[in-house]
Order: sequence, then structure tokens, then C-alpha cells
Amino acid sequence: MKPKIITPPPGPKARRIIARDKRIISPSLPRVYPFAPHHGAGANLWDEDGNRYIDFNSGVAVMSVGYRNPQILHAVQQQLPKLTHNVHMAYYPELPVTFSEHLVKLLPKGLDRVFLGNSGADAVEAAMKLARYNTRRRYFVAFTGCFHGRTYGAVSMTISKPVYQEGFGPFLDAVHSPYPYVYRHPSGDAEECVTDCIDKLEKLLKKIGPKNAGAIFTEPIQGEGGYIVPPKSFFKELRRICDRHGILLVDDEVQAGCMRTGKFLAIEHFGVKPDIVCLAKALGGGLPLGAMVAKRELMRWPRGSHASTFAGNALSCASGLEALRILGDKRLGKKVTKDGEHVRKRMREVQDDHEILGDVRGLGLMVGLEFVKDRKTKAFATKERDAIVQSAFKRGVLVLPAGHSSLRIAPPLIIEREDLDAGLDVLSDVINDVSKGGRR
Repeated sequence: MKPKIITPPPGPKARRIIARDKRIISPSLPRVYPFAPHHGAGANLWDEDGNRYIDFNSGVAVMSVGYRNPQILHAVQQQLPKLTHNVHMAYYPELPVTFSEHLVKLLPKGLDRVFLGNSGADAVEAAMKLARYNTRRRYFVAFTGCFHGRTYGAVSMTISKPVYQEGFGPFLDAVHSPYPYVYRHPSGDAEECVTDCIDKLEKLLKKIGPKNAGAIFTEPIQGEGGYIVPPKSFFKELRRICDRHGILLVDDEVQAGCMRTGKFLAIEHFGVKPDIVCLAKALGGGLPLGAMVAKRELMRWPRGSHASTFAGNALSCASGLEALRILGDKRLGKKVTKDGEHVRKRMREVQDDHEILGDVRGLGLMVGLEFVKDRKTKAFATKERDAIVQSAFKRGVLVLPAGHSSLRIAPPLIIEREDLDAGLDVLSDVINDVSKGGRR
């Protein structure tokens, strides 16, 4: 159903909370609009002033199974009176084991050893340590536009925005190579773009010495960088390079994983098996939970070499186990695929009418819209994108920016078609208005 704005945001309650927040909370948090959430259900969120919004970002890809999911609530309620903290790092509670057993059944064969953590950055840090321990090599290789987290190791690779690194160096040894961004490649051709990117990657490896590169970290679809989908051949070439030089291929599925693209891992679309996978966000069903999963032969670090106090938390694993049961259903994957096709079709209809919408891309319910000044120069339309994000918020649809001038559409995977279309209606109207220089 259509979103319902009864008090233009931010309303009086939201304004009071925001004022208190500014007095006490770190200013480092990247807030996007003055939204004060109160409660949610399905794909909808209500703010403190009673406005109802359609959430097209799933709480930054966390709430894939929806808000107030009855199965998740039941699982947490059942666990709550038993244990909330089970000291997985020191004892042998069953829930983390059961969760991990269920998780590996959803992954490609051979990814069968699990380290549980608290977040995506936590999973990436674990992968970096495991890669370094196994290879004893100096460099981590990542890609332009990547986001792997804000903790020290992860942010050594993260360069999607300058603010993530400015003032925090020196970092770990990470080097970067171009990611295949076909829309912005001079040729506009997918295979030429891949050939160019692989050539530059091989030159980079030659420069640092391929035997000094321990791992290549990649997002199967870049998230923060702009929801960029690479050509299929790119990952096959990455796998070839890694195999030739003994480099580990690390797949960061923190945002793209957990059925977001219609398959449990987004990399499955590309026919390649990684050595290590990082998961989080939707994995916990709304509670903090991350996982680093690796091949058995890699997980040979000694007792005490890596652990975390809250890893494998009882409530998170109870919620996550139920989330896996929902997200692992192939029927959901088919729904996500169809819904994603529907979103892209509708947005391409908008693209036909408005030059400002330069590119529509994505897999499943991970859809990126890139805005440009004009399609010939493809100059970034960052201000226009930001105006679209803010105007959509004022009309009851929550979307988030990505990249230089893109926004992401990533609603809960369980979203009803009625809510999906209602949100797309608002977004279409907003793009129309901003394109014509109207209300923002």
C-alpha cells in the first residue's frame, strides 16, 4: 500500500530525538535524512511521529526477512529465557554449531569451516588474518570503489569514499586495481572492460610481485561503490589468476549475499568458487551476526589465535538460524529474481522518459540507479541524486545513495508486490520532478 505521511518529517518527536542525539552521539555516523524509526512490520517502518514508510533499503540490507517477522520473533522468544550470552569462544554451546551446520549446507561444497563474528567488518578482519596466516604474504589486493568495512584492516582496503581513510593512516599493505564498471568504461563493451581490468590487475601483481600477494578481496556486486555488476567473465579470470599465483580469492558477500540476488551467494551467478566467504547483515535476521567461512585446509590456525567475546551469541544464532531457514528456500530465490526483473523493467521505463537516469542495473533485489547530467558525457549528477533521495524520504520511501551519483533499491526480500509497486510509484514521481527541476 502507499506510504502515509501525516506529519511532514522531521516531526516534533523526531526533532527532539535528533537534538538529543547531536549532544551525545559521535558525529562520525553517516546519517542520510532526519528519520527517527519507532517500529516496523514487513517492508514498512513507522517513525516516532506516526508516519509510515516503505523501506527500500532493508535497514542497509539487514532486514531481508522483514521487520517483526513472526518466525524470527518466535525463535528469539524461545531462546530469551534460556541464555542470551553463551561464551562461544570458551565453551561448547550447541546453537552456534547448529547454525554453522545449516549455513554450510547453503554454500558451495568445500566451504565447510566457520568462524562466527558480530558484523561484516568483523568477518573481513577474520578473513584478512586467515589469509595472512596461510600465505605469510604482505599485500592484500582490492578494487577501486570497494567497501569492506571501517575497522583498521578492512578500512585499509576500503576506498569507495575518501572520508573512510582520511586522517587514519598508516594502513596495512593494500593495493587497488580497477573494478569492471562497464557503464563508465570508454568502450562501453563488457568484454573489453574485463580485458582492460584484468590486464591492469596483472600489471599491478607484476609490480608488487605476485608471490607477495596473499589474497584478492572482491565484492561480487559492489555495494557502496554503486551497485555495480561485473561481467561474468571477470570472476573466471580472477579465479585463474589466483590459482596461477597461489593467491586466495576472498568473496565479500556481506551486502550481496543471503539470497539478495536470487541465489544464496551472489558469486554463484558467475560460476566461480572462492576460497573464503564473508557474510553478515541479513545473516542474523536483524540481530548482529557475521561469519567467515573457509575451506577446511585453510582453517588451521591454532587455539586462541582468533576469537571474539560476543561471537556466536545465543540470541543472534537463534534468530540467524530461523533467518537461514527462510533465506535458504529456493521459492524465495525465484520470487527475488522475478521481483528484481520487475523493478528493473519499471525503472527502465522511467529511464526511457528521463535522460537523468543514465543506467539501471542489478541482480535480484539489488538494483542500482545511476544519475547523470546527460547521457553523452555521463557527468555525475550527485546533487540531483541527493535531491531524489531526500524527496523520496519526504514522500515516504527510504532509499540510500551509493557511489558518486547512484542510489540503491534493496527492499526486504519478502516485500509484497503491492508495497514494491507503491514504492516504485513514489520513486518514479520523484525522478520525474527532479528531472524537470521541480519539487525537491
